[in-house]
Amino acid sequence: MNRRTALIGMSALALAAGGWSLTRTSTGGMPDLGMAHAQTADVDTSGIVEMVMGAEDAPITMIEYASFTCPHCANFHNGPLKQLKADYVDTGKVRFIYRDVYFDRFGLWAAMVARCDASKFFGIADLLYAQQSEWIAGGGDPALIAENLRKIGRVAGLENDQLEACLADNANAQALVAWYQANAQADDVNSTPTLIIDGEKHSNMAYADLKAILDEKLGE
Repeated sequence: MNRRTALIGMSALALAAGGWSLTRTSTGGMPDLGMAHAQTADVDTSGIVEMVMGAEDAPITMIEYASFTCPHCANFHNGPLKQLKADYVDTGKVRFIYRDVYFDRFGLWAAMVARCDASKFFGIADLLYAQQSEWIAGGGDPALIAENLRKIGRVAGLENDQLEACLADNANAQALVAWYQANAQADDVNSTPTLIIDGEKHSNMAYADLKAILDEKLGE
């Protein structure tokens, strides 16, 4: 069992025990993951926006579960996803949905930056994955990572006040964690990246293998 699988397993145990809550850290009032007894069912997730690329009437719907701190997810986004977008998403064959997985507070913070402006989400996600090793460097220093994430947000065009408001939004952070847990439980997600293609779960794979699955579904 790799670290990412194990951490999702721990998260599932937390959900079974009563869920997660978020507590404030000393890093600019930003939220942290922590155990709690409150049921995630009590958290309102109705305001969470699905991040989607592609035509609504595309014949195939593909969901990716990924974490901004997952190296395998970075590899997928920096390679196969770009090919997928060109070959299937932009051509109207695949509707692609990205869903967050939170292994740690840094992945949550990164998602909160990416989600600060929904219209910029995939552009910011590209930056986060392309620069993953840089912004997450110095993992023992949350303040440094927080500032690295702010820099990426500013490069993407987020205003300072807008960025700080997003990072300090504890209610949204709590909703994101509850939303992630509900999705992961419903789709039996236990590692990242996980791909759900028309309801069928698949592990990470080479683009050639993914292409073969999609072409078979399309009858090509």
